[in-house]
Amino acid sequence: MTFPHPPLHCSLGSKGPGLGEHAAASLCLALNSHILFFLSTVKIIGFYIIFYGCLAGVFVGTIQALLLTLSNYKPTWQDRVAPPGLSHTPRSDKSEVSFNLNDVETYLPYTKALKDFMAKYNEDIQKDQMKFEDCTDSPADYKNRGDLESDQGIRKACRFYRNLLGPCSGLDDPDFGFKEGKPCIIVKLNRIVNFRPKPPTSNESIPDEAQHKVQPNVIPIYCTNKREEDAGKIGEIKYHGIGGGFPLQYYPYYGKLLHPQYLQPLLALQFTNLTLNTELRIECKVFGDNIGYSEKDRYQGRFEIKLSINSL
Repeated sequence: MTFPHPPLHCSLGSKGPGLGEHAAASLCLALNSHILFFLSTVKIIGFYIIFYGCLAGVFVGTIQALLLTLSNYKPTWQDRVAPPGLSHTPRSDKSEVSFNLNDVETYLPYTKALKDFMAKYNEDIQKDQMKFEDCTDSPADYKNRGDLESDQGIRKACRFYRNLLGPCSGLDDPDFGFKEGKPCIIVKLNRIVNFRPKPPTSNESIPDEAQHKVQPNVIPIYCTNKREEDAGKIGEIKYHGIGGGFPLQYYPYYGKLLHPQYLQPLLALQFTNLTLNTELRIECKVFGDNIGYSEKDRYQGRFEIKLSINSL
């Protein structure tokens, strides 16, 4: 960067006392150089401040414009949302439930996890008539509570009492069957805003042994041995809940803002006659027209669990 005229006019006749002409000229030129460098630096800094300030303004404006297109209640893009996951409690890192009938400490973590999970389904929490409503104890159609964008505000939640899970409720048996070697597993479909699971309309995708599970207004679930060598070792599996599956009246879910008290319907699996001292692999699946499975996600619409009960 150059200036057409130097900021200082150097005059040899104005040299300071004791300075020769060359020394005075050198001093004047050095001073001019420092001033020019300072002015150049100021201009460069000013340019980048304005430049990056404009970039920041464009970025903030773009984000604000994008936020104006988003809803607080409804996801804008749901065309690629995967079907809901099927999860269970108790749950370990390796999806393995292993304990010894003669050692309470081995199954205590499992029963504690079940007690903590079931606490939010206690009857005293669901008494508020302004937040909860009865949706019948038998399978029914979807509970329509208006559009997500409507002005109805917070929606009521269907009650789901623990006693619907029978011997797996933890009310009469605080050990959830573990003490007797008949452990209970609590299963639920994960939440997806405004998702309505559809019961199967065709039996083609359902195994023959699970055909009896299909009924109106219920998403059926069926569990069986994962490995052929475990056939005959699983014993009877009891399904405790509404309709032996997930009833439709608990759907759709309206999200945390509109449905803060929402309780997912639960299903309890009780394994009543597992072969002892053997590791058994069990797979559970839900069936529905809009529920699929993925090899990349082992919990999408299904899960596998390893059960091992030792008596030695």
